[in-house]
Amino acid sequence: MQVRDLFPDRRWVRLVALGSGLLLIAAVAVGGGTYAHLDGNIRSDDAPARALDADRAVRPKSMAPGAQNILLLGSDLEAVRDSQRSDVTILLHLSADRSRAALVSVPRDLMVQIPRCRKPDGGTSRAQYAQFNWAFQFGGAACAIRTFEELTGVRVDHHLIIDFTGFRKVVDAMGGVQVDVPQKVKVPGDKLVLRPGKQHLNGHQALVLVRGRSGVGDGSDLQRIERQKLFLRDLLAGARSGGVLEDTTRLFPVLNALTRSLTADPGLDSLRELYGLVNSAAGIPQSRTSIVTIPSVEDPDRWGRYKPVKRQAKALFKALREDKPLPTRLYNAYDPANDEL
Repeated sequence: MQVRDLFPDRRWVRLVALGSGLLLIAAVAVGGGTYAHLDGNIRSDDAPARALDADRAVRPKSMAPGAQNILLLGSDLEAVRDSQRSDVTILLHLSADRSRAALVSVPRDLMVQIPRCRKPDGGTSRAQYAQFNWAFQFGGAACAIRTFEELTGVRVDHHLIIDFTGFRKVVDAMGGVQVDVPQKVKVPGDKLVLRPGKQHLNGHQALVLVRGRSGVGDGSDLQRIERQKLFLRDLLAGARSGGVLEDTTRLFPVLNALTRSLTADPGLDSLRELYGLVNSAAGIPQSRTSIVTIPSVEDPDRWGRYKPVKRQAKALFKALREDKPLPTRLYNAYDPANDEL
């Protein structure tokens, strides 16, 4: 099964750049107090920076000066810390010359080698073979970054954590989002049922759509990733077509909810730094943006878990490390004619 391109017109970079530009302009236009308020909403994640610096000797070196790799982590910051995991992990790669971009999703149930990690309480977790999203629980963002780097050999330059509770509030602040739900969604523990077809979703409904797995379709994490991509497309399109980005009175509640949902490393923890990052991607041609998932297949020894499709995953990681265009054909199902496990 070839990974589908869910953004055929590649508008996401321009939409996000427009929104970020208006974020900065609107905040300044409304007043210094508003700018300071939004800027102050963004939480700074200092501990991972210290942990990563302590582990700098074992981290991969950057092979492409000027390229940027930002790891985006979706989690429940309001959850109990001991059970917190990153349900969404996406690498944003920007080429050194800013002529290409890539979004690479990491399945949360991908079995990987998690290294020994420094824990927030000062202890150290043991190295173990486990599913990827456990790394965040063991040692926060620093452990997730170390695990991603050991899996791929790609040096991570920055990270952003998006709080799912904040995500729900962003959708509600926008007045909801028009979404084409691809399949019936009914998850355990929630009375909500989403039927297939176009419909207007509020924040809670949207959160169920992008997070639901058990009882949805085949229950796979790969299928959930595809729904998340579809929702992102509809969210960005709705922000523009609904006039939210052009109306500062409507934009502020969205920006307030958005900035309150973000935790960033010290290099991205301000409006100006975030705008600088996204603005640097604004000129990327529409035809040179890749959105893929690490090629994976069910692990025959572990029900409900995945393992990388070796040869194709290696080709993908090598392209990212060397800042080259991604392979044109990637698969999320094993095909003996094309690869080996």
